[in-house]
Amino acid sequence: MKAVRVLVALSFLLLGGCLATFKEPIPVGETAPKHLLGTWAGMDEWGEERFLEITRRADGSYQAMAWRERLDNRAKARDYAFTVARHGRRWYLSVAAPERLGGNFAFGGFELTDDDELVLYSLDIEQLQDVLAKGQLDGQTVETDEGSGVLISSPLAKVYAFLDDQANSDVFSEVARFARVTE
Repeated sequence: MKAVRVLVALSFLLLGGCLATFKEPIPVGETAPKHLLGTWAGMDEWGEERFLEITRRADGSYQAMAWRERLDNRAKARDYAFTVARHGRRWYLSVAAPERLGGNFAFGGFELTDDDELVLYSLDIEQLQDVLAKGQLDGQTVETDEGSGVLISSPLAKVYAFLDDQANSDVFSEVARFARVTE
């Protein structure tokens, strides 16, 4: 499941598993910190090195190229477009999820640390199922080819209000940490 959370957090690593998706994407328009741009390297839980190259697109969204094994292996990179928003103290991102994982939009969080690291966060599926059962957000549990996930149908304003509330901070879990690559 931790591998899946990495993939959810910055969906361009989507390989499979449980997923929190949302009906609404983050709209294009907000500008991420310039420091997000560039090449990043980190290890997954299997000990494989992962690389990300993040750029800004002409339409205001962002593009991530993701690959593994070695820095010069860009020919095998997967390309993913994503959007960002800052609410409260957190940065959020969304990316279109593949149909095999239910479609819609995956949602995660990120931060850039003082130690020049990119930290990715995913949303905990079990906690979101509890949130749905309590009626704090609207949505449903969905089955995909890879397992159970959740589809949140609440409008973004309600989602942000829920996620920005410090009482709900445990719905996020760190799933990956990348260091800047200086070539």
